[in-house]
Amino acid sequence: MRKGPGLLVWALLGVLGLLALAVIFVLPSVVERYELPFTPKPEVAEVAAPVTTAPANGVSPFEEAQRARARQEAQEVLASLLEKQEALDGLAVQQWAQLRYEAAVESARQGDEAYRTQDFAEASRRYRAADDGLTALQGQIPKVYSDAMQQARQALQNGDADTANAKFALALAVQPGDTDAQTGLKRAEALSPVLGLLKEAEELREAGDLDGALSRVQQAIALDNAHTGAQTLAGQLRTAIADKAFAAVMSEGFNALQSGDSEAAITHFEQALQMRPGSTQAQEAITQTRDQLAIARINANRSSAEGFVAQEQWDEAVKAYDAALVIDANLVFAVEGRDYAGKRLQLDKLLNSAIEQPERLSDTAVYDQAVQVYYTGRNIADAGPRLLGQLEALEALLNRAQVPVEVTLRSDNMTEVTLYQVGVLGRFSEQLVSLKPGKYVAVGTRPGYRDVRTEFEVGFDNRSAPVTVACTEEIVAVNRR
Repeated sequence: MRKGPGLLVWALLGVLGLLALAVIFVLPSVVERYELPFTPKPEVAEVAAPVTTAPANGVSPFEEAQRARARQEAQEVLASLLEKQEALDGLAVQQWAQLRYEAAVESARQGDEAYRTQDFAEASRRYRAADDGLTALQGQIPKVYSDAMQQARQALQNGDADTANAKFALALAVQPGDTDAQTGLKRAEALSPVLGLLKEAEELREAGDLDGALSRVQQAIALDNAHTGAQTLAGQLRTAIADKAFAAVMSEGFNALQSGDSEAAITHFEQALQMRPGSTQAQEAITQTRDQLAIARINANRSSAEGFVAQEQWDEAVKAYDAALVIDANLVFAVEGRDYAGKRLQLDKLLNSAIEQPERLSDTAVYDQAVQVYYTGRNIADAGPRLLGQLEALEALLNRAQVPVEVTLRSDNMTEVTLYQVGVLGRFSEQLVSLKPGKYVAVGTRPGYRDVRTEFEVGFDNRSAPVTVACTEEIVAVNRR
């Protein structure tokens, strides 16, 4: 009688049975979840757990367990492989790594072939090679993104709308939802109309229509405000428009200056300086115009002063010289002219005072001063008609001021008469007094009567009316207790 299988054999058969159950009930669900994309999934027959003491095909339980383990490993690698493939397909991998992706797929197909022939170790090796290839592709995603973005931006700069669109789309494919790529794609889509507007702007600028050109550029910027070419052109056009306006205002200033309107010229130049603060051209134009205006005013004041001097209008001459000195206090002609005109004005006033008030010449001090003024005038070379006339008039007055005129003074023989500038005349009825032309004051006093004061003038016509000096108003006494 033969002995039955040993305990070891039964144990191995138990493990093999468990593995068979796992293959039947667990792995099919994994395979269904990670469907092989490379070839149709083969029908997997249910494997029943062996119930005999030895496999019919002669494979030992240990070898069967090894094969089951290899099959499990192949399925695990396949699951990882399929996850990576699904992820890469969603990132448009065939657009940026078609050959490497196809190589990985080919390796996976070879794994399928090995899997179908139950060569699970080879299947695992092929699947792992494919998985490693896809892992490497996933590692390239950041570089693919950065390269695509760089190429897209360069295409934008070069005006290549098609390339920019394609590269931004690729960047967005490998980095879904990336805001930079989304923004870039919008810019790429607007590039063609932007370039069209910029072309129109250049044509308008060539034709001299700067405002129209700027309008086109602003439309382009509205479509893509990050377009450096549009921003640069807008800046150039604004500068050109400002330059044109500045030049126009400066031209108006020079035209006004040429026509002799310095004030208007300065106004235009100051307007230009406000348009372009710190402009050397505008500042120099203002300075030069002010200098020219100052010179013109100085010359005008000098001409006026010389005219007033010739006409012996010394007061006006002084004003003209002062006006010139306000512009430039160091003008030699104005300094010297002002000094001379001032002295002549003073002499003119003294002469007029002596001539207009001849009665004051009776005073010795006044007379002596008038004589000095007279000789001062006589010492002036090239005296004009006005001065000569004043000197002649004063000379006649001075001569007549020394000729006494007999004046009849009358009183009542009871009034004490005193004549200022002469002395006490006493009481009299009538008295002749020789007096030089001028103004005099006679005072009369009498006890019991109110004093009297009589002012009279001795003229230069050698005649004088009689003068009466008498106290006639009696003072009434008031009784006091």
